[in-house]
Amino acid sequence: MIITVLSIAAILYLALQLEDKLKIPSPIGLITLSFIFHAVFGGASMLTGDAEHFARLVILLIPILLIADSLELKVNDLKEHGLSLFMLAVVAVALSVVVALLISDMLFGQYHLSTPAIIVLFAMVLATDPVSVVSIFSKFELPHRLKILCEGESLFNDATALIVFVFIGLYALEGGQITVGYVSEISATVVLGSALLGVVIGYIGLIGMKSTENRMAELLVLILTGYGAFEIAEHFYALLNLAGGHSHMHLSGILTCIIATITVNHVMSKAIDYGDMRIEKESDDIHREADEQHSSRNLINQAIDKIKATVEERDRHMRTKEDIGLLAIVANTMLFVAMAEIINLDLLWQYKTEILVMFLATTVIRAVMMAKFAILTNQTDKMTTVNFRWWGVLTFAGIKGGLSIVMLMMIPASFEHLEMFKAIVVGVVMLSTFIYSLILIVLIGYNKDIFAAELKQEGDHH
Repeated sequence: MIITVLSIAAILYLALQLEDKLKIPSPIGLITLSFIFHAVFGGASMLTGDAEHFARLVILLIPILLIADSLELKVNDLKEHGLSLFMLAVVAVALSVVVALLISDMLFGQYHLSTPAIIVLFAMVLATDPVSVVSIFSKFELPHRLKILCEGESLFNDATALIVFVFIGLYALEGGQITVGYVSEISATVVLGSALLGVVIGYIGLIGMKSTENRMAELLVLILTGYGAFEIAEHFYALLNLAGGHSHMHLSGILTCIIATITVNHVMSKAIDYGDMRIEKESDDIHREADEQHSSRNLINQAIDKIKATVEERDRHMRTKEDIGLLAIVANTMLFVAMAEIINLDLLWQYKTEILVMFLATTVIRAVMMAKFAILTNQTDKMTTVNFRWWGVLTFAGIKGGLSIVMLMMIPASFEHLEMFKAIVVGVVMLSTFIYSLILIVLIGYNKDIFAAELKQEGDHH
């Protein structure tokens, strides 16, 4: 166990050094170093020994990654770019699955995959990794609106892909009948139910956060809120049954966790903004009082105390976000270490053609979807206009991650193409992590002056 802790800490330290010194994105550094450490220790398993245990680890760590990413989103940004994010994270995913069904025979005709199998396969490789995107973007000056589109799409895309996978793909794979009515009903139920539950749990979490001035206690409440939202949503049917509802309704733990965290962050941000206004007001009061000949020391002291309390509250909230960020970095390191342990290179080589076909197909599909989105944004004032540079960034921000592996573990063991699906999903995750990340760095680096100018043009609007 001590070797495991030392290895994780060493891998993370070296990855951060590579990122700072050589500008190598942390996801690439982490996964490369994880493979090296795994080889050095003779292939011994430090975290997981097989794909099933890896999936359990991912489920354990996903909420903290979602919490960290959700804290970067603001309600005002979601309102401003809500339509754009809906088109990117919902419509584009749905259309991608439709396109996949149309070209499936051309891609994997020799396997005679059923419609449910195609939906399941493409839902897994359409899920993106917001951690990798945020990690790369943090090293560059990019327009705020572009970052919101990419990071928001990566975050909500996961929820959409998981809903398609579980409630449509697996449902049909296990014999369920897919109809327009079923898809509409289940989508509305899961999305609206998860969002409502997330808001409720978010406000419950806020009650706990307001009950303490201890920074560590505040951090724990935020973690409890995110994990509680995820777990309650995943087992919502159990609560209904306890209440006598006899229901089998499932909600999206990912979406509920995101909404709960955004709710907490929104109220916290409003409190910080209000605190800034109070600081400015109290400072003005102090100056006016000090200028008077018969100034009151008590009034000045009271104003100073209010400023001190406000600053302490703001610092506490900001340090809590930093702590969550640190936990997310450690969680991400654990994921890459575990991924290095479960990857079967022989299996990947056996299905190398299928992996390359799927990687190229999903890349082209995503590029087309982002192009359609860019064309649409140029035809309406209700969405942020996307130019050619932004289209490139949006396309290659589709890096895959651990959620794809989790979905892979949910497929019934009796499924005849499970081995091939495992190879394809893991292979696509690996290729996208390396290739997409490198292309993003080159693309952003080549246009860094233009992006910096676009950021400056946004001014103080954000």
